[in-house]
Amino acid sequence: MPQVSIIIPAYNEENRLPATIKRVRKFISSGRISAEIIVVDDGSSDNTVKAAAAPGVRLVKNRANRGKGFSVAAGMRAARGKILLFTDADLSTPIKFLKPFIKSHKDGADIVVASRDIKGAKVKVPQNFLRETGGKIFNLFVRLITGLPIHDTQCGFKSFTREAAKSVFSRVTIDGFGFDVEALYIAKKHGLKIEEKPVEWFNSPATKVNFLRDSTRMFAELFKIRLNDLKGM
Repeated sequence: MPQVSIIIPAYNEENRLPATIKRVRKFISSGRISAEIIVVDDGSSDNTVKAAAAPGVRLVKNRANRGKGFSVAAGMRAARGKILLFTDADLSTPIKFLKPFIKSHKDGADIVVASRDIKGAKVKVPQNFLRETGGKIFNLFVRLITGLPIHDTQCGFKSFTREAAKSVFSRVTIDGFGFDVEALYIAKKHGLKIEEKPVEWFNSPATKVNFLRDSTRMFAELFKIRLNDLKGM
């Protein structure tokens, strides 16, 4: 059983994935961390599968394009580590921040969430004004609708103990980008200890997020989360 499973959801990431895998492998080697790398191909139409064919990498394939939430959940189910981290394929949050996350888990945290909005965080390359403003508005609605006391729910760098991951991802229903909020809502509902950690963050111009389409869907998913709770799900 490795100490850490590093899960990378990937959709049409043939260009960015090789460099990301190289950086992750170098970090594992230099830090002497017992870890496995899992790439979850979300029904890519390019050569993502070929790009993921590197030593020490396990590939999980979705039969079709299902969404980031579905892919992260699939990676969590396949993971064998004691600590399960998912990170974006562009490494917007550098993999070096895994080390303080591991320490937080050793100190008792069930879930550790990367944050761009708490003291000590550094946004090295910011998003454009529209996306940054939209993110702040979305987080305000997250707090109003779900009551989650999390400053930044959408940073794609989060780690779970094995037990926490099993509890949360056996209940997650959202396949798209709103899954982060649902996962944290479930964790809070079950009394899991969530810790936010400041990170460095670099916006990638090649993001797969469609601002209008995905923002509209994510707002709707906030109400789905509360409705699922009322249904006892």
